[in-house]
Amino acid sequence: MEKPAFLFDGALSAALTPDQYRQLFISAAEAVITPELSPEAIDRIRYTHLNLKRSERIFKTYTVPVELAEKLRSAATPQTWVVLTEPWCGDSAQNLPYLIRMAEINPAITFRIFLRDQHPEIMELYLTNGTRSIPILICFDSDGNEIFRWGPRPAEAHELVLKSKTDGVIKEKITEDLHLWYGRNKGESISRELLQRLSFPG
Repeated sequence: MEKPAFLFDGALSAALTPDQYRQLFISAAEAVITPELSPEAIDRIRYTHLNLKRSERIFKTYTVPVELAEKLRSAATPQTWVVLTEPWCGDSAQNLPYLIRMAEINPAITFRIFLRDQHPEIMELYLTNGTRSIPILICFDSDGNEIFRWGPRPAEAHELVLKSKTDGVIKEKITEDLHLWYGRNKGESISRELLQRLSFPG
C-alpha cells in the first residue's frame, strides 16, 4: 500500500493535537446563533453544543480496560494515530474521547486530528463505501506504513443503523436510538475492537 503524502510533506505538523481540538470544539459549541445563519449552520451549532457535553462526560468517566491498557503500554516503537473528524459529528463525539484516552496510555503514540471539511484531499483516501463518514482512525508505524484503521463507528452500532434504515425508521429516531446505544455501551465495543486491531512490532 502506498504511503500517504501527508505524513511526509509537512501537512501532519498542521494537524491538531487533542488539546487544540478540544479548544476548537469548545469555541464551536459556544458560537452564537444569529438570524442570518442558514438552517444547516444553526443545526451544526446545536449538534456541536450537545456533542461537547457527550465528549466531556466520556473524558471524565472512561478508564481504559486493563487488558487494553497493557497492550497499549507494550509499544516498543513509535506510532502515529491520525483521526479525521468534525465537532458537529455525533459519532465522533461518542468515539473520539475513547481513542484519545487510549493513546494517552503510551507516549510512543502520537495522536493528531484533521478536520474533514478542511482536508478533503486526505478524506478522499479513507472513504467508507464511497462516503466521507467520520470519525476515521488510521494508525501508522514509524515508517509511514498503515497498520490498521477503525471507524466510523463500532460494528454493533453500524448494524443497528443499517437495520433501522432497512426497516424504514426515520432519521431522527435512528439518531436517538444510536446515542442511546452509545450511552449504554460505555465504550465496551470500541475498546474491544481496538484491542483486536492493535499491533506493536518490535
